[in-house]
Amino acid sequence: MLVVEDDPTILDAIAARMRAEGFVVQTAADGPAAVETAAAFQPDLLVLDVMLPGYDGLEVCRRVQAQRPVPVLMLTARDDETDMLVGLGVGADDYMTKPFSLRELVARTHALLRRVERAAAVAATPRPGSVQLGDLEIDRTQRRVRAGGKDVHLTPTEFDLLLCLARTPRAVLTREQLLADVWDWADASGTRTVDSHVKALRRKIGAERIRTVHGVGYALETGALSEGS
Repeated sequence: MLVVEDDPTILDAIAARMRAEGFVVQTAADGPAAVETAAAFQPDLLVLDVMLPGYDGLEVCRRVQAQRPVPVLMLTARDDETDMLVGLGVGADDYMTKPFSLRELVARTHALLRRVERAAAVAATPRPGSVQLGDLEIDRTQRRVRAGGKDVHLTPTEFDLLLCLARTPRAVLTREQLLADVWDWADASGTRTVDSHVKALRRKIGAERIRTVHGVGYALETGALSEGS
């Protein structure tokens, strides 16, 4: 695991807690050091602060993801939805807003790693075929999406979220259901993560495809459903 944070008190606290959880932890306090350490260490997970000297966390995320895909949990001092959407757009899988509890950070980290392991297992034994929902096509085997005849680039989390919604088209799934199924995280404090990922997904496939049921959750609006083999 690589922890990137410019506040030494927070950095030391996260590193100590994660080592106590059994993780091998490397640390960095600025953007350039984070990119160099990620290239040398090749961590299985990146805990990344947004506000950093040198490169900010968004640039670090872009550069690290260009080297090799790695799950990223971003930390932000501002409860700013724009920052969250941009972070998700450059490849972050989850985010937490400061101040946060170390207990929740540990739980989110374990949940993210379990989800990555589960996705790898599914990819190793893919379910054949594709789901066709109107002009939206989801290819499970290649993990590719086309909307309106055009390829759509989704992050791994966005793909998993879309596939979860597509399993029961038009049915409303609660935020808690989506959080448990996609993130393997059952605490309601994370439901804003769902909202931000849905907004990011809407930008890519079209806002009209995902219906919001206020106070409940989301449903995938579709044309006729067919499933290829």
